[in-house]
Amino acid sequence: MSYRNQIRIIADILSVTKDYGEEEGVGITTILRKANLSYSRLMQILRDLIKAGLIIEIERDKGSKYMISDKGKKFLQAYIQFEDFAQSYGLRL
Repeated sequence: MSYRNQIRIIADILSVTKDYGEEEGVGITTILRKANLSYSRLMQILRDLIKAGLIIEIERDKGSKYMISDKGKKFLQAYIQFEDFAQSYGLRL
C-alpha cells in the first residue's frame, strides 16, 4: 500500500478544481469525494492553497466554491511534467 505525499494531495485537489470547477467553481463536497480526503485535512490544505494563490475561493449564498487560479494551473502542469519525468527513470513520487 502506498500513501500519497503532500504534493500529490495538492495536485489531486488542483486537478479536481480544474476538472469540475473551472467555470463556476466546485463545492467542498465534490473536492472531498474526488480527492478522497477528510473534511479537516481538506480545509487545512485549502487554506494554504488559497494563501499561496493556487486556488480562488468564491463566497456564495449557499457556501463557498473553489476554482483553480492561473498560478494553480502552472503549478499543476509543472507537477505533471515532473511526475512524468521521474516515471521515465522508473521513480515513483
